[in-house]
Amino acid sequence: MRIVMPALAATTLLASAGAQADALTPRPAVSPTGLPAIDAATTLLVVAPHPDDETLCCAGVIQRVLHAGGQVSVVWITSGDASRLSLILLGRTLFPSAAQARQLGARRMAEARAAAARLGLPAAGQLFLGYPDGGLRNLLGDNRSKPYTSRTTAASAVPYPDALFPGHPYTGESLRADFAAVLEQVHPTLILAPSPQDEHPDHRAAGLMAVEVSRHRGALLRHVRYWIVHGGEGWPSPRDLMLGVPLTPAPRGRGLAPAPFTLEPPEEDNKLHAIEAYDTQMKVMAPFLLAFVRTTELFSARATVDPAWVPPPAP
Repeated sequence: MRIVMPALAATTLLASAGAQADALTPRPAVSPTGLPAIDAATTLLVVAPHPDDETLCCAGVIQRVLHAGGQVSVVWITSGDASRLSLILLGRTLFPSAAQARQLGARRMAEARAAAARLGLPAAGQLFLGYPDGGLRNLLGDNRSKPYTSRTTAASAVPYPDALFPGHPYTGESLRADFAAVLEQVHPTLILAPSPQDEHPDHRAAGLMAVEVSRHRGALLRHVRYWIVHGGEGWPSPRDLMLGVPLTPAPRGRGLAPAPFTLEPPEEDNKLHAIEAYDTQMKVMAPFLLAFVRTTELFSARATVDPAWVPPPAP
């Protein structure tokens, strides 16, 4: 059973954060898209668990904010270095090494920069944290203060020299502090974050972490909107490039009432161009990625969470 966040008992900081996210009402005036009005005063922060997520769900909004004269930043929480199929294809071995995994992470970061540039995002707005792909839930649970070691890169600290905070330990405390530092740097008026209802554990964890840290900034939570990438088996459907067709709501987003943000044809074309920059992922999941090139992107002002999934409180 899934319940709306305000009904969760405040047994953990994450659950408390979710409750406050839905409890802050009334929400600010919004446009028909469900987003706050976009203009030159907009400062957008997109929270992406992996390289490509920002383009799949938010490319249209990114372009619209930039076109309006606003500011955009993307923070990639991981570098996507645990993509098993990509590692096998790139390394031509069933047992990729830790070094190959780090090379994949560096390559996916380079692809993210290329995709962001195709959307018009300047280098100053491209922020990488370099936390462990596939390990974010651990950082919100058992590894709050004890470093987590990545199963693919063998790293227990950020291994990428061009990340924002190289060498920071793989702990939940460090992740929260680094994300808080990003908020202080960007001062966003709008945050687009993964929904805690997303099927992928990294996406759920990133969404919960964004809510938890943002709640300490009070009214900022009223400006968070949530998107879904892994929305259930077979979604988006059909799994193919369907220019001119709207995106349908994800099955896992039932009850979230996502509002559509409509892309202009040039924005849709640029979104496709940006997705094509992710060569490593196009080689293994092109139909899935291309299925997000639609006339709409979907965002919800609400978040839900399965209480059984929330990591237990610290001892």
